[in-house]
Amino acid sequence: MLEHVDVVHGLYYLFMHGLFELFGPSTAVLRMPSVLAVAAGAACVGELGRRLAGNAVGLGGGLAFGLLPSVQFYLQEGRPYALVAAGAGLSTLLLVAVLQGRDRKAYWAAYGCAVLVCGLLNWLSLLILPAHLATLMWARAAPGVRARWAAASAVATAGVSPLILFSHSQSDQVSWIPPLTWHMLIGPMVLLAIAGLGTVLDRPRTRRLSAAAVGLPLLAVPQLGLVGLSLFQPLFVDRYVLFSLVGLALMTGVLLGAAVRAVSRRSVSASRWVLPALVVVSSIALLPQSLAKRSPASRVDDVLSAAAQVERLKETGDAVLFLPAARRDTRMVSPDAFAGLHDIALAESPQHSGTLKGVEASPARIRVSLLAQQRVVLITDATKIARPTRSARDRTKVSVLREHFTLVADAQVRGRRVAVYERLPPGSS
Repeated sequence: MLEHVDVVHGLYYLFMHGLFELFGPSTAVLRMPSVLAVAAGAACVGELGRRLAGNAVGLGGGLAFGLLPSVQFYLQEGRPYALVAAGAGLSTLLLVAVLQGRDRKAYWAAYGCAVLVCGLLNWLSLLILPAHLATLMWARAAPGVRARWAAASAVATAGVSPLILFSHSQSDQVSWIPPLTWHMLIGPMVLLAIAGLGTVLDRPRTRRLSAAAVGLPLLAVPQLGLVGLSLFQPLFVDRYVLFSLVGLALMTGVLLGAAVRAVSRRSVSASRWVLPALVVVSSIALLPQSLAKRSPASRVDDVLSAAAQVERLKETGDAVLFLPAARRDTRMVSPDAFAGLHDIALAESPQHSGTLKGVEASPARIRVSLLAQQRVVLITDATKIARPTRSARDRTKVSVLREHFTLVADAQVRGRRVAVYERLPPGSS
């Protein structure tokens, strides 16, 4: 499977395979690594805050990390992103320890290993390296420290490079990601504004290691880096830089610490209740969203519901079409729902081609096959069919359906759309 798809998740799959062998395949085993990783990430944020700005900032930041909606969502997911966030927290903590005087080979070795493992779990996590470089420059780290950081970073990057190069051959796996729009930038701008406010309150200075010197680059550089990459290749998905929320949590801790200090100037006894009160209020305010993240409706790609719609809408003799070809996974998950449907774009089955989803015919052949049909069941993303596509095959599918067919049924489910098209009478196209 890794030869054709998802090589970027190979290490995670290997890790989960080992866990399933040890404890058996179950939902609990699938989700437990993410749960433990978020706990570890929160602990790293807490220790970072304590080292850089005091106990209140550490406690507030650690609690904030666990309350962030995105973190809560991936806490329950069987995916590597929570593990990467924990690794980012650990590597940042190791860097801070070095800058605070523990400049030892063991720390640099652990730092390089943490970055390497994170990169193998998600190579976009290498964006943490320029974030750490910004911290080193901000704190005016000694030349020797910068040289050892560069060596550890180079080793980690070299270890991830083969994965990056090989994954380019599977770039179709991210073909579903839409191009970057201004609307997508609203979320990152809000996060940066929060971190910016924390930076003002932290009053950082050059030549001084502070929460802002660590947290602001850790949030801003990966977010802006992903935006920059998305200008050339659409990649803007928040989970790819989930690890940057370690920086957001740290800066949120700075805001909470500032609130505690403001109250303590008036009443020391009252200041002890500020942080617990803010956590309780935040938990209550976020409770509806937290529950929503744990509901079935939060799943944005429901292949089972799409297959059920296919079974409801299909008729004898119908053809089936997948747009893009990756949506053929709907059939792979529920093959019985597609019984009697002819996959007209498929030239070689997965079994014969030795691939995960088979090989589609040429655009010209797809056009001929489509024009020979009277009814076509289309499975696509939950977006308009006119969405731009880079594939010549998919452009052919869109143009033929638009010019020679009419829509007669349309069902939207979470993340998928099932539509039925009928051939227009001759001369009416």
